[in-house]
Amino acid sequence: MGNQLVWEDRFNIGVDFIDNEHMKLFKIMNKLFIFSENKNKSSWACQEGIKYFKDHALKHFAEEEAYMASISYKELETHKRLHEDFRMHILPAHEKELEQSNYSEDAINHFLGVCAGWLISHTLTEDHAIAGNEMTKWSNLPPGEELAATRQIILELLYDLFRLDAQVVSETYGGERFGHGIYYQLIYYTGNGEQQEIILVFEKKLLIDTIGKLMGSQPGKVDVMIMNAARFVAKQFVECIKQHFTSKEIYKIKSENLMSYEQFQKTFKNQVPKYSLLFNTGAGYFAYCAMTPHAVKRAVRTSIKTENAMAGVKEYLAHNELENNSGKKKLLIVDDSDTILQFMKKLLQRDYQVDTANSGVSAIRCITLERPDLVLLDYDMPVCNGAQVLQMIRSETAFGDIPVMFLTGRADTNTVNKIIPMRPEGYMLKTLKPGQIKKTIDNYFIRQK
Repeated sequence: MGNQLVWEDRFNIGVDFIDNEHMKLFKIMNKLFIFSENKNKSSWACQEGIKYFKDHALKHFAEEEAYMASISYKELETHKRLHEDFRMHILPAHEKELEQSNYSEDAINHFLGVCAGWLISHTLTEDHAIAGNEMTKWSNLPPGEELAATRQIILELLYDLFRLDAQVVSETYGGERFGHGIYYQLIYYTGNGEQQEIILVFEKKLLIDTIGKLMGSQPGKVDVMIMNAARFVAKQFVECIKQHFTSKEIYKIKSENLMSYEQFQKTFKNQVPKYSLLFNTGAGYFAYCAMTPHAVKRAVRTSIKTENAMAGVKEYLAHNELENNSGKKKLLIVDDSDTILQFMKKLLQRDYQVDTANSGVSAIRCITLERPDLVLLDYDMPVCNGAQVLQMIRSETAFGDIPVMFLTGRADTNTVNKIIPMRPEGYMLKTLKPGQIKKTIDNYFIRQK
């Protein structure tokens, strides 16, 4: 059997009739998953099942709102707005897609993934708040306290949604690569034209161990169903964070996009993040990056809309799979010159997975997150030179044995005499011709076989 939503005790909020209705919605979703796998009658069964799910969900919304009104729940209007969004926008958009495609397999899977993601995240966040299980509200905070509040909210959300006791790795995450990543971007806008950009980065294994397990998906693989569920969990995640801060402006979603790592890097290079937090969840890394409001520049990325979501997600995953399973050796190039970094990356990226760092500190962070097979390290850097960076690398037990090759613009005897005692894998002159540089690195890996 394929995808199945797994009911857990933590989904119970302590209000019997709401818990019972949630369980029914989970059961309906699981029947729809089963119907979708039966090729002979999936279309007819899903048509009837989807109508039943919709009618039941809307009836549940009305009863839940009546209960909230009866207990004078202070967040009733916010909760009603979330229900209204599902009722007036999410459901109609996907019903239209189902009808136009004559209930195709892709459209059914898209609908199921979206509904599963919405149901999981809404049950564990907004619905839990009805019973008083809400996080502390934060408002009118100065920047330092606001950062601390955002960090705490994310830690609590990671626990509430996934039962993960996450740890903060960095409050100044610089966009370094970690593992096999999924880069999800949301762009919001206000009535006065102001825009805000938020990027969530999930290590693949984090999605597999959280949403994948909740959906009973195929072990070890991020599929289209998980991705569509993850999109809506991510939206709810961001909404929960935004609700904890007062704002004069109401931000609405303008677009959602899936990005490659290169596109993500360019965003960091061209924009200044307001927050850039990196967490180790124990099941994989997670990053939350919020850019300072600005006029968001157009960039090539996979834009996700209802009418193209399945195709877009499939294309993104296929491309991501090719990148991640390439079998290429990983190089980290460390140099304070952007010109050198870009030259080296362009020269080597066809045959190697290439990451770059422009300082010693950034290099250590890169090595910590994504262990390279070889570091090409500039010897002459300001503040923290190559020799000091190598000493830092060698002092860490976890990655002290990573091979390092020095890059230098000087071949004088004095420089060489300083380099050799540090026992690098070798040194390479920046003045070599491109073909010679490439051959030197190729030969290094040939010798390691």
